[in-house]
Amino acid sequence: MVGSRRLRAKKSRAKPTRFRMVDAKAETDLIATILALRTADEVRRFLYDLCTPKEIADLSDRWWVARLLDEGELSYRDIHARTGVSVTTIGRVARFLQQENFQGYRLLLDRRKSSG
Repeated sequence: MVGSRRLRAKKSRAKPTRFRMVDAKAETDLIATILALRTADEVRRFLYDLCTPKEIADLSDRWWVARLLDEGELSYRDIHARTGVSVTTIGRVARFLQQENFQGYRLLLDRRKSSG
């Protein structure tokens, strides 16, 4: 009987979801904090405090993929071979680069082209 209760308790626990909605106040605070950073060194130090090494690597990889996609010379498979990033992630970056409303990749790619 005790074992049955234990099983029921385990079954009734909600599994954590992989994705959750971002709290608007927390997001606004994070954005304001990022905008307060003044130098590349400050950004680097903040990122290493905020993110795991894997998260920083994933962010860096996505930015690299966005730049390669924007150049338009390589296929998804060629980008995968060069970066090691999955074709699924490359497709997701491509979708955000071309179709999604945020246009953050596009904004920064264009800004870096005009300033460099």
